[in-house]
Amino acid sequence: MIFNSLIFLVYFLPLVLFSYHVFPGKKNIILMMASLVFYAFGEPIYIVLLIFSSTADYHLSKMIHNETNSSARKRYLIISVVMNIGLLCFFKYGDLLIDTVNAMPGLDIKNLNVPLPIGISFYTFQTLSYTVDVYRKNVKPQEKYSDFLLYISMFFQLIAGPIVRYADIEKQLGKRKIGFGNIDEGARRFIAGLGKKVLLGDQLFLLHNQLMHTNGSVVGYWVSMAAYGLHIYYDFSGYSDMAIGLARMFGFRLLENFNYPYVSKSISEFWRRWHISLGNWFKNYVYFSLGGSRNGKSATVRNLLVVWLLTGLWHGASWNYMLWGLYFGIFIILEKTVAININIPKIMKHVYVLTVVIFGWVLFAFESVHEQLVV
Repeated sequence: MIFNSLIFLVYFLPLVLFSYHVFPGKKNIILMMASLVFYAFGEPIYIVLLIFSSTADYHLSKMIHNETNSSARKRYLIISVVMNIGLLCFFKYGDLLIDTVNAMPGLDIKNLNVPLPIGISFYTFQTLSYTVDVYRKNVKPQEKYSDFLLYISMFFQLIAGPIVRYADIEKQLGKRKIGFGNIDEGARRFIAGLGKKVLLGDQLFLLHNQLMHTNGSVVGYWVSMAAYGLHIYYDFSGYSDMAIGLARMFGFRLLENFNYPYVSKSISEFWRRWHISLGNWFKNYVYFSLGGSRNGKSATVRNLLVVWLLTGLWHGASWNYMLWGLYFGIFIILEKTVAININIPKIMKHVYVLTVVIFGWVLFAFESVHEQLVV
């Protein structure tokens, strides 16, 4: 079920909103059950996987919180990390690993061909961030299992984000205002996002696709990739706007996920404005965990390369996504080291960012490196 489908707009959303506001005393239970129905509509089997990982982390976080022995606390955290990353790698990256191994002479291992569970990248990162924050004593574990399952499964951000940290929504799970004012405010934001996705994002993709396959000129390819870059922005930020608007209808305030990235004057600034929740996740749970920039230039470069390799891999199980992540990582490293003191006109900075980003979308848009070279 997607936000711009008739079954969602005509049946699911009105019914859930009606039930939610008619029975405010049961609002969390109603929203949790509705979220599970929403997920099961597209993935009736993998709802078990979502509930399993949520239940395991719910209990592991309590064990971490109640344990006084530091080694035992770390052991429970490692179990959570290995379990979640293991499930993500099996379902999302299993075939990529097999294809890589099969490149060796004499090997022909059959692919798993396991369908990818919808939203697994998003809810895995959410439940991981929760367990790590409990370990770091930044938050206390949620007492109610149903409220924790609601946090993981909220239908308005489960499929395409934004990635919501528990610390940002903890108080809202227990107490939030509901009413027609929220519905009005949320509906406006939802409609704006729907327009961005359907009227702009989808049409720009058609333009990109048509130019890429019918125009052999250099200008045509540039326009095609520029259209693709705008398509990605309007499509993804449109979904984020719809998620934020839907959350507002139910009394939640989610953090913004996009902040006009194409006005940026550096690649570092671009990624502070693009998919903000993902960037913050990698910064807080990977970059800082590796030491950040505290251990000298070489360690900083290493940490940035790791983060951007993983960022690319998070977006898809293909070598071109890893190449895409490393591509942006290299530019960010150069900006933080070699070019940090270079003064050039603002207009040239914008041209630089747009050029780098459009070339980056070439890496992102095609299924393989071979296709990129052909284009």
